[in-house]
Amino acid sequence: MEEYLPLIIQLVSGAVGGNLAGTLMKKFSLGTLGNSIVGILGGGLGGYLLGMLGLGGAEAAEASSSMDLSSILGSVAGGGVGGGVVMAIVGMIKNAMSK
Repeated sequence: MEEYLPLIIQLVSGAVGGNLAGTLMKKFSLGTLGNSIVGILGGGLGGYLLGMLGLGGAEAAEASSSMDLSSILGSVAGGGVGGGVVMAIVGMIKNAMSK
């Protein structure tokens, strides 16, 4: 179960990041469910990219074989930022297509 904990943290923080971005940018919001789904996808992507860079996430947690505070914070940051960024991009694309 410990090997899946960083991924779960990234997905949850991605959903939170997506909803936070939707709240801050109401023009690009996809609704609560849409923001959450896109945020989850972005959270997984953001955490994966940070892990590839060695800055946190699942790959870094596997390398250290334990969940310490820095890997948890890396997962939260990667997931939240990734979720917010992907939600903003999808919202902008949706907004541009509806014009």
